[in-house]
Amino acid sequence: MSNERALITGASAGIGAAFADRLARDKYDLVVVARRRERLDRLAARLHAEHSVNLEVLAADLTKADDLRRVEQRLAQDPPISLLINNAGFGGYMPFVQLDPDHAEEQIRLHVLAVTRLTRAALGGMVARKHGAVINVSSRLAFSGSMPSPPLPKRATYAASKAYINTFTQVLANELEGTGVHVQALCPGLVKSEFHAGMNLDYSQFPPGMVMMPEAVAAASLECLERGDVFCLPGLLDYGLVAQLSEAERRLLEPPRR
Repeated sequence: MSNERALITGASAGIGAAFADRLARDKYDLVVVARRRERLDRLAARLHAEHSVNLEVLAADLTKADDLRRVEQRLAQDPPISLLINNAGFGGYMPFVQLDPDHAEEQIRLHVLAVTRLTRAALGGMVARKHGAVINVSSRLAFSGSMPSPPLPKRATYAASKAYINTFTQVLANELEGTGVHVQALCPGLVKSEFHAGMNLDYSQFPPGMVMMPEAVAAASLECLERGDVFCLPGLLDYGLVAQLSEAERRLLEPPRR
């Protein structure tokens, strides 16, 4: 029997590369997507040699309409994709009034438009086959709207676009109930990866256990997917907080009591 196949965006480094390593070890065939073709070629060669899985390399900048369409088309083609991981993303922490509007637009295109279009491209076939899953990589900062800066970084567009991912995924989970297709919003905290390159972070300043490795994040996500959790917050000790937040949101929408 052929292996299942996953498509991973932002696969050339960090959490995306960790997903690729883990899924290849689990005998998934892979379609790896990122901007840097040379990195993808090296990743594909290594994973094929180590795990004897099939790999497709698709170099694409998902902020560009033509590149995004190419990845959408691949999701609609055979061999079918049974797991989509929308991982591509970038930061850019600074005061909003100083943020280059082109940078803000690229962030929205990547975190909102690309996630929406790729998820839509994947779900049709998954629902028809009654099998599949989508993992949308969000951030713990998606929950940070009420938190001041400092201590958190200035992050208006980044946090807002990740909050879109959370709500989009949560509503989709309700729509897809009973179809055999699952969706997850993966919300890591601080991860030691290239994502924070240029910020000159001294990881030793953070308390033990606060900084996670990409491999641990990918493993936690797949465990949450196995359980059917819509939200996955690696390293969170009290998952009751997620239930409390959902309950508070529901109460905000309840009709007033007389």
